[in-house]
Amino acid sequence: MTKNTIIVNTDIDKGKINKNIYGHFAEHLGRCIYEGLWVGEDSPIPNTNGIRNDVLEALKEIQIPLLRWPGGCFADEYHWKDGVGPRESRKRMVNTHWGGVVENNHFGTHEFMMLCELLGAEPYICGNVGSGTVQEMSEWVEYMTFNGESPMANWRAENGKEEPWKLKYFGVGNENWGCGGNMRPEYYADLYRRFQTYVRNYGDNKIYKIAGGANIDDYNWTEVLMREAGKMMDGLSLHYYTIPGDFWLGKGSATDFTTDEWFITMKKSLFMEELIEKHGTIMDRFDPEKRVGMIIDEWGTWFDVEPGTNPGFLYQQNTIRDALVAGLHLNIFNNHADRVQMTNIAQTVNVLQSMILTEGDKMIKTPTYHVFNMYKVHQDATLLPTDANVASYENNDDKLPAVQASASKAANGDVNITLCNLDYNTGSTVNVELRGLTNGVANVKGTVLTATSMNAHNDFENPDVVKPVEFTNFTIENNVLTVEMPPMSVLLLTAAQ
Repeated sequence: MTKNTIIVNTDIDKGKINKNIYGHFAEHLGRCIYEGLWVGEDSPIPNTNGIRNDVLEALKEIQIPLLRWPGGCFADEYHWKDGVGPRESRKRMVNTHWGGVVENNHFGTHEFMMLCELLGAEPYICGNVGSGTVQEMSEWVEYMTFNGESPMANWRAENGKEEPWKLKYFGVGNENWGCGGNMRPEYYADLYRRFQTYVRNYGDNKIYKIAGGANIDDYNWTEVLMREAGKMMDGLSLHYYTIPGDFWLGKGSATDFTTDEWFITMKKSLFMEELIEKHGTIMDRFDPEKRVGMIIDEWGTWFDVEPGTNPGFLYQQNTIRDALVAGLHLNIFNNHADRVQMTNIAQTVNVLQSMILTEGDKMIKTPTYHVFNMYKVHQDATLLPTDANVASYENNDDKLPAVQASASKAANGDVNITLCNLDYNTGSTVNVELRGLTNGVANVKGTVLTATSMNAHNDFENPDVVKPVEFTNFTIENNVLTVEMPPMSVLLLTAAQ
């Protein structure tokens, strides 16, 4: 066991952790929407108005605060008018980005907004800049939010929705440096200025406009967007995936990987901190008050698809390694809650680092799902500063911090600490010092997620191989918790006064 110290200053308020940091992403990609979320009213799979009940209940349990749709790359070839009206007459299209399959548009605006209402989640819609028009985007916002007499509002009523929806979050394009048009930042900045002009606020509906931001470490993109259009945006996005291999030559297997690949996955996950700090520094120059939120609306692991599946469907398994990736990222996002206002893991069901996997009428919760369920205590809580002095996790000539953490205070005064032990092989003794408490700690409860092998995962025959259990391997004295963390583990400690 290696020894580590983490100081939690419980009397210092570092601002609110926006619950939308725990947001999700559902694209028309593979089996995310169709089969994963939407089965249709006539399906033998139990459903509510076409949304499968098992997935709906699972997502409600983790208190999913926000859902991004319809893409992703799909957003910049999606024409929303094809997805409203009677389903049998909706236009069919080829999903050229993802598998070349036919998209029947049975899941469109009405179905998505209904899903968000059932989940109790905010909708985050991404508009089409790459192949769409200003008029198309403007009319979509009018269709959804205008209350009164107008062509789009009248059409919405004809399609069964008399009252407008509330829509707060709207993205003006997606990955416009790549699949969204292969644009230069100067060109996209001008397009953003133009398109956002027509994303109007109708009545009391106020839209938070999100500009398409950088790919990984393209700091020039952030510089140009903030300089040319910063005053016209509320948020600026950032995309970064954790890929242990090479994006084009082979990303690596989701379940068959080496100890070196485990290490590089942890290292690449921690790179998110550098990205936030460097992009944030540029944003600070143009926006020192931090009015513009950093919106990390695509993140997570990206491995080679499962053998025998459509390569365009991006279906991958989910192991304890993915759980560590999720925990590390969420701790980083919490600790940068002054600038990071929303993130969206990719993706919710059956795609990339998903919460849930389905097969026919069967459903399993992934290790990543369990991390989100453990971490939901941080949603809208008060960020507490942490100071870590931890040992190194070493691999060959490289090293990482062995333990990483974030902490928050809930409205009832409970202090929640989430810890990750990155080392797949070695446990860690962690002394957690709770400073600044008005009263002593009355009791502490713990939950741990770990596994006996580094590729442990849940499948349809064995759905509970990796699941959280009660954690009691700690002592407390003088407001100091001495915790014995198992290898490759994610831990939640809740200290009540």
